[in-house]
Amino acid sequence: MDRNVILRTIGVIAVLAAAPAGAEFQRGYVSIVGSSTVYPYLKAVGERVAKAKKIQMPLVQASGTNGGIKLFCEGLGAESPDIVATARPMRPKEQEECRSHGVGELLEMKIGYDALVLVQSKKDPPLALTRQETRKALGKWVADRTGKLVLNPYKTWKDVNPSLPATPIEVYGPPPGSGTYDALVDLLAELECKGRPWVPDGKGEATPEMLRKCRSLREDGVYIEGRENDEELAARLGETPGKVAIFDYKLLRDNANHSRAIPIDGVEPNVDTIATKAYAGSRPLFLYVKKANIDGTPGLKDYLAEMASDRAWGEKGYLKPLGLIVMPADERAIYTAEVKALGIAPIASRGGADGGAPSGRGAKRSAGHRAKSHR
Repeated sequence: MDRNVILRTIGVIAVLAAAPAGAEFQRGYVSIVGSSTVYPYLKAVGERVAKAKKIQMPLVQASGTNGGIKLFCEGLGAESPDIVATARPMRPKEQEECRSHGVGELLEMKIGYDALVLVQSKKDPPLALTRQETRKALGKWVADRTGKLVLNPYKTWKDVNPSLPATPIEVYGPPPGSGTYDALVDLLAELECKGRPWVPDGKGEATPEMLRKCRSLREDGVYIEGRENDEELAARLGETPGKVAIFDYKLLRDNANHSRAIPIDGVEPNVDTIATKAYAGSRPLFLYVKKANIDGTPGLKDYLAEMASDRAWGEKGYLKPLGLIVMPADERAIYTAEVKALGIAPIASRGGADGGAPSGRGAKRSAGHRAKSHR
């Protein structure tokens, strides 16, 4: 064998032998999985960080909330993501699953709000529902007049409430396994599962079996599974009178020329009612981050610093035009403090709605001032 080849081979072996044991699992970029609802915000922040820090663009995969949590909780190392984005809080059982796989402590970081909205065509007479009526229209099990649980018999809106139209109930919604579907089930549970007939007299909460029934959606063709945040359905809804669809608030705004939201308990979804949780369908959006990876994954600290900056998630931040419902300032302060506690300083905004550098004559004056201060 050529002497130079032998020397190079020995050199490589020596380097590998001297490397730390965990080096083989190192990754040169941030890896993120999770909710398709959160995906546009994750991507926008990643692009900013990659450009500003001249690092590799984070890998962002829209795997859905449930699928993302499963991948995230598989363990530590390059094969498993650093961050999972969710369209609902991670459940205690899921966090326990993470711990059982050695994931360790997590940073829970709320980044803003979204909302599930019931939407109809503007060609239809306006609908308005109460929480109980929403549950009666969509739940698999309902109580009859005697209080006995029966499979949902309601076929028209008039069956739900005599003052509503006698049109068939047809509701298009997200598929099981998606974070939006889970959020819908959570919404229905929040509407009714804490009282009778689900909670027996004298008991503080529903039994597991009763809770399962209360959280079940119809399977008789009234609830029609579509794709999560189906843009094609949203665009088609205006030409499909009589149908109701469930999707996120941003999709409603994008199709507001032909669609309208159905108020729940007299409250319509808007930026204020969603951010203050006055609207029943309001839902928080989260990032969960492996604390063990914060010092080890290149760019992860930079990513979190950018996400937690007012120029990103603030009232004048660049995520708001993309559809993010901004948290109130006091709530943002709570999560900013969580990030700072890990030794990460959120990036300070510098001029402009998107936190970009000043421009024009102002920029020259600023540059001159900086140059002066350094002399």
